[in-house]
Amino acid sequence: MKKNVRIMLGLLLIVAMLFGMTACGTGSDEPELITVADGDVVGDGDTEFPLSITDADGNTIKITVKTDETTVGAALVKLGVIAGEDSEYGLYIKTVNNITLDYNVDGLYWAFYIDGAYALTGVDMTDIAEGVQYELRAE
Repeated sequence: MKKNVRIMLGLLLIVAMLFGMTACGTGSDEPELITVADGDVVGDGDTEFPLSITDADGNTIKITVKTDETTVGAALVKLGVIAGEDSEYGLYIKTVNNITLDYNVDGLYWAFYIDGAYALTGVDMTDIAEGVQYELRAE
């Protein structure tokens, strides 16, 4: 009888620990990444801009981003469309639309274009401008 009680208490302790770990989460302030589809409108805010995303297979989707952020990068990170890591040159984009590229593994990276030209500024340093087309391409 004592053995059964110990086993039950042990199982209850394990279940309680699992619930506790789940409730605590990771503690990360980063937004959950989302997947967008062609024609989607993401976010809300007074400013909007078009974004094209071209994956490694050449498939392109076009979305509209609505935000109150001032830079393209801040808007896309906050909405979970992109993720990356800070570098000495700004945000190094690693994931777009839940597609992660690693130049060291597959030789591909996310390139940022403004009105069809390779951007001279990073996505996190590019102010949102009216009438401008932004694009992220796997290259």
